[in-house]
Amino acid sequence: MAKTVTRSGSSGTTSPGLLASLDPLLREWLPRQRWFAGKGRPVTGFSLVAATELLPAGARIGLYHLLLRAHQPETPGDCYQLLIGVREALPPRLAPALIGHVTDGPLTGRTVYDALYDTRPAELLLEALRSRARIGALRCERDPAQEIRPGLVPRLMTAEQSNSSVVYGDTFILKLFRRVAPGVNPDLELPLALAREGCPRVPAPTAWMETYLEEGDEDAYVLGVLQPYVQGAADGWELALRELAKGEDFSAEARALGRATAEVHGALARALPTATLGPAQIQPMVDGMVVRLDAAAQTVPALRPYAPALRTAFTALADLAGEGHTWTAQRIHGDLHLGQCLRAPSGEWSLIDFEGEPARPPAERRMPQPAVRDVAGMLRSFDYAAHSADSPDPGWAHACRAAFCSGYAEVAGRDPRTDPVLLRAFETDKAVYEVVYEARHRPDWLPVPLSAIHRLAAPDLP
Repeated sequence: MAKTVTRSGSSGTTSPGLLASLDPLLREWLPRQRWFAGKGRPVTGFSLVAATELLPAGARIGLYHLLLRAHQPETPGDCYQLLIGVREALPPRLAPALIGHVTDGPLTGRTVYDALYDTRPAELLLEALRSRARIGALRCERDPAQEIRPGLVPRLMTAEQSNSSVVYGDTFILKLFRRVAPGVNPDLELPLALAREGCPRVPAPTAWMETYLEEGDEDAYVLGVLQPYVQGAADGWELALRELAKGEDFSAEARALGRATAEVHGALARALPTATLGPAQIQPMVDGMVVRLDAAAQTVPALRPYAPALRTAFTALADLAGEGHTWTAQRIHGDLHLGQCLRAPSGEWSLIDFEGEPARPPAERRMPQPAVRDVAGMLRSFDYAAHSADSPDPGWAHACRAAFCSGYAEVAGRDPRTDPVLLRAFETDKAVYEVVYEARHRPDWLPVPLSAIHRLAAPDLP
């Protein structure tokens, strides 16, 4: 376990009783949060990584910024960022934010809650970013070329997501990472790189918050990123479902989205190093895919009849590499689907949320990979949308998949479908991941990835 370090912005922050007083409440509250990664395993304890008092706990509204490691069986313990508000009692509008009533320690008799629901703490965060504040170990940085007006009214976005987002006056959106780790965060790194390239498909970071826990530390914890808010933008997933419900064709949007994705890939390849993948690099990738397939087949019995045929999708890739074929790897989005795309009222598409798959280690998310992995993720997303309709429409998904690849080829100069072995391997790997996810979290959705599994296995089924 990493050494526990505690920092404070003012006296009294690091009272030894603080964590003990919050512990029983957090054990109940934390596992219920959408962004908590350790569902299904009990929380056995907490250790305080860092604590900063942003507003005095004795005032009408108190505010703590905590980095807290949650310990669970058979895991090293993830570190979470919490903004804990403190009040005598919560007004009705803050009822959804309730964590609990403290009965022991320095906050005895007070009520603690998720402060992102509250206007005053949210305003304080924006002002800290605007003024490039230093509060204890917390550091705020910003792009001086972008203006941040004071007084923008905040509102918490309540849609389910793996982090938390606050919109300020329809001008900015602040994404606060909930599960954090030291090191470069691709959700800041890649948009900054794309901004340097002048890529208009990704909103350029306006400001960000980070912390170094020890003087001289090389790796910061990136805690949040503020970006321009695309006012009036339509979420790609919601837009696709609306068009499906109306029986409308989505091919034109899919083609435009393919072009936007290729533009982002091109800019990333120019901005950051690329690599060549040959047999020595492909074989470990294939081995990982096979391991994930075997583990998934053990977890989800419905997958087992397809496992031998699915395995050929991976071994075919290794065989092709063994024949001397090579591929280019580069930085990619890493978790691309319709919900990570926004269409502005002008019709232009933007890509957001470059954090990558939250379940994968940060170092793995930053590794160069074939761009077709993002393509495979989007193709799977069209399939999900088609099966989410009241009357599933596989033909709609097929048309969108074809249009997306055609649009991608218009910009990239190469259609992803011209490398069917690589595309099938990545789409199969994604579908296997989806089968496990749905079996664990949304059993009613399991038929969606299983239908893709049947299609992907078909060429090799007896």
